[in-house]
Amino acid sequence: ARIIKRFANTQRRQTMRRDTFLKSLAALAAAGTLPLSAHAAAAIKMMIPANPGGGWDSTGRALGKALLDSGAASSVTYDNKGGAAGAIGLAQFVNSSKGDPNALMVMGAVMLGGIITGKPPVSLSQATPIARLTSEYNVFVLPANSPFKSMAEVIAQLKKDPGSVKWGGGSRGSTEHIAAAMIAREVGVDPARINYVAFRGGGEAIAAILGGNVTIGGGGYSEMAEYIATKKMTPIAVTSGQRLKNSTVPTLKEQGINVEIGNWRGVYAGPGITAEQRKALTEMVAKAVKSKSWAESLQKNDWTPAWMAGDEFANFVDNEFASLRATMVKAGMV
Repeated sequence: ARIIKRFANTQRRQTMRRDTFLKSLAALAAAGTLPLSAHAAAAIKMMIPANPGGGWDSTGRALGKALLDSGAASSVTYDNKGGAAGAIGLAQFVNSSKGDPNALMVMGAVMLGGIITGKPPVSLSQATPIARLTSEYNVFVLPANSPFKSMAEVIAQLKKDPGSVKWGGGSRGSTEHIAAAMIAREVGVDPARINYVAFRGGGEAIAAILGGNVTIGGGGYSEMAEYIATKKMTPIAVTSGQRLKNSTVPTLKEQGINVEIGNWRGVYAGPGITAEQRKALTEMVAKAVKSKSWAESLQKNDWTPAWMAGDEFANFVDNEFASLRATMVKAGMV
C-alpha cells in the first residue's frame, strides 16, 4: 500500500510540473516571447506586389523556397498583386496583415520611386522593415527585330523626336523609368517629353519587348539574361558604374551618358507586430538566406547578396528614399 501511495504521489507531482510547464509555455506563446527554437515552423504568407514574371516575383518565390528548404517555414503561400510600383500590393498588405507575425512582403527601390511619384494613400512606414536581400543593376535592351543597333542610335532618335521612342519597363517610378528620365536629361532632352510605357510587372514588360511593342526596354539584368543569351533581345547598356562581371555590355558612362543607378530588393513584415515577433521573422529570413537553396538562386539569377537587417535596414530605406527623391527632382520627374 505504501509503494502504491508513493507511486501515486510521484505521478501527481510529475503531472503538476508538466501542467505548470505547459501553462508557462502557453503564456509565453500568447505574449509572443517564445524563443525561435521553441516555435513551430511558421506558415508564411508572402505578398508579392507585382504580377508574375518579374524581379519581385522571382525574389519572393526564391525566398519562399529557401524558407521551406531551410526548415524556417512549414509552408509558404503567395499573393501577387501588381500595379502602381507595388503601391496596390502595399495597401492590401498594410490593411490585411496588421499584427500578423507570419506575413512578409517583397519590396525594394522600385516601391520607393512609385511612392514618390504616385503619392499613394498608404505609407511604407506603416509596415515593419525586416531585411535587404539583394542588389543588381538594370540593363537596357532592344527587341531582336529593332531597326536600331546601339544606344547611340536610340539617343539620336530621341533627340530628333522624343515621343517616337517608346521606353518600356516597370511601373512609373521604377528604376528603369528613373534611368530613362536621367538619360534624357543628360543628352539634352526634356524628361517630361519621354514616352514611357509602364507595365504592372516585369513579365508584362518582357512580353512587350519580345513582341516589338516598345522601342527600348529596361529591367533587372537577371530578368533579361535568358532572352539576351538566346538573342531574343539585344543589350545596349547597363546602369552600373563598371561593366558587370562576365558581361560585354557597355555601361551608360562608357557611352558618354553620365547615369548610374542601382536596384535592390528586400522584405517587410506587417504593421503592429511586437519586437520579439520582428526578431523571430528576421532570424527566419536570415536562416533562409544561408541555405543552399538561396545560394543557388543567387547564382542562377546573378543577384548580388546585400544582407542588411534591423534598424540599419530601416535607416538605409529612409536615406534611400531621400536620395531617390533628390535624383527624381533633378531628372524632372517630381
